[in-house]
Amino acid sequence: MFPLTALPASPSDVRVLSIIPPMTQLNTPYPSTAYLTGFLRSRGVDARQEDLALALVLALFSKEGLRAVADEIDAIPPKKRSGQVKAFVAGLDRYLATIGPAVAFLQGRDSTVAHRIASRAFLPEGQRFSSLDVYIDPDDPYGGDPLAWAFGALGVHDRARHLATLYLNDISDVLRDAVDARFEFVRYAESLALSQPTFEPLARALAEPHNLVDGLLHSLTLDVMERHRPHMVLLSVPFPGAVYAAFRIAQSIKARYPETVTVLGGGYVNTELRELAEPRVFDYFDYVTLDDGERPLLALMEHLAGRRAKDRLVRTYVRDEGRVRRIDWPEPDVPFAEVGTPTWDGLPLDRYLSLLDMLNPMHRLWSDGRWNKLTIAHGCYWKKCTFCDVSLDYISRYETASAELLVDRIEAIIAETGQTGFHFVDEAAPPKMLKALAEELLRRNVAISWWGNIRFEKSFSPDVCRLLAQSGCIAVSGGLEVASDRLLKLMKKGVSVDQVARVTHAFTEAGILVHAYLMYGFPTQTVHDTVDALEYVRQLFDANCIQSGFFHRFACTVHSPVGQHPEEFGVTLEPLPPVTFAKNDVGFIDPTGVDHDLLGEALNKALYNYMHGIGLDEDVRRWFSVRVPRTRVPRHFIERALSRRD
Repeated sequence: MFPLTALPASPSDVRVLSIIPPMTQLNTPYPSTAYLTGFLRSRGVDARQEDLALALVLALFSKEGLRAVADEIDAIPPKKRSGQVKAFVAGLDRYLATIGPAVAFLQGRDSTVAHRIASRAFLPEGQRFSSLDVYIDPDDPYGGDPLAWAFGALGVHDRARHLATLYLNDISDVLRDAVDARFEFVRYAESLALSQPTFEPLARALAEPHNLVDGLLHSLTLDVMERHRPHMVLLSVPFPGAVYAAFRIAQSIKARYPETVTVLGGGYVNTELRELAEPRVFDYFDYVTLDDGERPLLALMEHLAGRRAKDRLVRTYVRDEGRVRRIDWPEPDVPFAEVGTPTWDGLPLDRYLSLLDMLNPMHRLWSDGRWNKLTIAHGCYWKKCTFCDVSLDYISRYETASAELLVDRIEAIIAETGQTGFHFVDEAAPPKMLKALAEELLRRNVAISWWGNIRFEKSFSPDVCRLLAQSGCIAVSGGLEVASDRLLKLMKKGVSVDQVARVTHAFTEAGILVHAYLMYGFPTQTVHDTVDALEYVRQLFDANCIQSGFFHRFACTVHSPVGQHPEEFGVTLEPLPPVTFAKNDVGFIDPTGVDHDLLGEALNKALYNYMHGIGLDEDVRRWFSVRVPRTRVPRHFIERALSRRD
C-alpha cells in the first residue's frame, strides 16, 4: 500500500471505497454513498461502494447465522433466557428450515413460497404476531381472519410479506435478548451516540470484546477491504443508530490496514459533531468532514497527493499534536447541478428486503420496495420553521437544477438499475420544480412512480396535483406538525389547518396518498391544544384528506431558532454539560408543566387506529388515560374548510 500522508498523484489511480454502516435501511440503499460514488467517478476517481448494513443482516438472518445465535444461547442458563429466546430454541429446527425461503421471498427471488407463508402454518410465530390480534372481528364476513380486512380473499403476496416481516422482527428480538442488547434494525446502539456530550460511553463499548454481531461485522469489513484494497475509506453515518458500527468498521480497518485513510462524514456528523474536541475519535478516523462531502473530499485528496497544503483543507477536523483542530479554507461548494448522477453500481440491488411493517398503504412505502433515492434541490426553499435546524448547510443553502437535468439523471438511473420507482428525499421539494419536473417527464414520455416530502402550501392546487399524479406521483408527505393555528404561527410554518385540509384533499382527489408529520410537546402547547390537535387529525382522516401520519415528540436542538432564541418561545434551556463529542438536543423548561410523555401515548395509540380506519367516529378523549378537556374544535371544521375556496 502507501504511507498515510500520500495518495497516488493521478485521481484515476486512487481507489476510494464508500461504506454504508449498520443500521440504515433494508429495502433500499441509503443514498449518500451513491451520490459520493457517482460524483467521484465523474472526477476520474476509481470509486466503489459497499452496504455493510445489508450484508450484516443477511449474515445474521441465514441458516448459519441462526446456528451461531443458538450457540450463543447455549451459554445462557435456562433460567435467564427470555420467553422469546426459549421459544426460539424450542423451534430452532423450524427457524433453520424457514429462514432461507423467507429471506429469498422478501428479496423477490422466490415468490411461490408466499402461499405457504400466508397460510400461517409455515413460519414459527413469536410475540410479534400478537399484533395481529387487534384486527380480529369475530363478526366479519371472513370468519375472524385478522388480515382479511387489509388483503381480502386475495392479496396473498402482501399478506405473506407482512407475516415474514413479523417473523424477522421475532428473530431480531431474540438477537437483542440473547446476543446484543443494543441490536435494532434501525436504531442500533443509538444511545451511545445520540447527543452524547462525551466519547466515553462509545469508547467503553468499542473496548469490549467482540460479540457475535461485532465478529460478523469485523469479518465482513476485512472481506470488502481484501476485495477492493482501497486507498481511502469513506464511512457515511446518517443517524446515531449507525455510529457504533461505523466506529467498529474503522477499528477493524485500522487494526489490519493502518495505512488506509479513513474519513467520517454524513448527516449525524453534520448535525451533532460540529463542536468536536475529542482526540480519541482520530484513533479510528484520520479525518472528519462536515456538510456536503464533495468539496472537502476533493481538497483532502489533493492534500494527500501533495497538491494542497494542509491548512487549505475544507470543513475538515484533524488531530494535530494530540488536539482536535478544525480547518476550513473558504472555498465554494460544488454546485448542485454539477454533483453528477448518483450510481448504485456495486450494490447488490437484488438482495434488499422489501418489508411490510405497517399495513397502511402510505406508511408502508418507507420499508416496502426498492426506491431510487434522488434529490430535486439542495436545502429547503422555505427554511423558516422554528423547530428545524435551519442554521445548518443542508437546509440553509438552497440550490436547484433544471428539470431537464433532473430527468437526464432519472433516465440514467433507470438505465442502470432497471427500477422506475423514485423517492425524492428533499427536505421539502419546491412546488415550482415539481411542476416543471412533471411537465418534463410527460414531455419526454418517461414513465416512473415517485413520492417525496413537500410543504402543504396553497400552490398545490387541484390542477397541479392532477399534473403531478399524471407524471407518476403516488404519495406525498408533509408537516402538519401541531395542528394548531396559534402554534403553527409560532413555528413560522407558513400554513394553517384550514389550508392543509384543502391541499391534502386536492392530493387525495388526484389519487395521491398523503402522510402527515405531526408533533406534540412544542413550547407553550397545553393539554387543551393537544386534544384539539388530535380532533383536527381525526377529522382529516375521517374526510380522507390524509391516510397516514406519525406523531413525534418535539426535541429542541441547538441549531434551531427555538434552541438559539428560547426566550421568544417562553422557555428556558437547561444547561448542557461540557461537550467534547456530540451536541444536538438540549432540554428545556416549559412553564406549562404539561406531561407530554403521557399525552404522547394517547396520540400514538389514536393515530395507529386511525391509520387502520378504527375509532374515527368516537370522541378523541377516549384515547387518553387521564381526564382531559373536551375539544374546542367544531365537529365539522374540516368539512366546512373543504367547502370553502380561496
